Amino acid sequence: MEKSVRRVVTGHDAQGRAIIQEDGVVPRVQRVGGAIGPLFHEVWNTQATPAPIDAASGEPHEDGIVLAPPKNGTRIRVLDIPPEGDGIRNMTPEEARAHFAEIGAGDASAHGEGSRHALMHRTETIDYGIVLEGELVLIMDEGETTVRAGDIVIQRGTNHGWANRSDKNCRIAFILIDGAFDEQLKR
Repeated sequence: MEKSVRRVVTGHDAQGRAIIQEDGVVPRVQRVGGAIGPLFHEVWNTQATPAPIDAASGEPHEDGIVLAPPKNGTRIRVLDIPPEGDGIRNMTPEEARAHFAEIGAGDASAHGEGSRHALMHRTETIDYGIVLEGELVLIMDEGETTVRAGDIVIQRGTNHGWANRSDKNCRIAFILIDGAFDEQLKR
């Protein structure tokens, strides 16, 4: 079993002093795509820009796990991505769409004839991916590269997929920021 993710949230007391409001494991954790899928540790979200900062409210409520951040918002999550097996390599386009539909993003799936990976997808976001442990292969429409612990990927609304071709789990943190495609990039 993957180790838990600790979340420390700060806030203010009644006198306006800075406090540690919460310190514990991330409360929302879900495996997506069955036993072969990644484990999502949902750390926090914001639902507006600029994000409201008050004394002591918690994370804005969300139902379930959603791939993209809220409109005009942000999301931080940690993913544990297990080594890839035949279940992903042989996934049909319908199975890939169902995988993404579990996280409210069936339309993000780009798996089809000629796609380079079953879990290719695209979201209207800027994502900062920080590899914490292990390694992943970032697959693009053209080209791919391996990223390892300490590497940072800036994903700019491009079609991409992640493959764990190693024999160990990969843990990666993502900070997702709602974006807007310019006219040239809209599908």
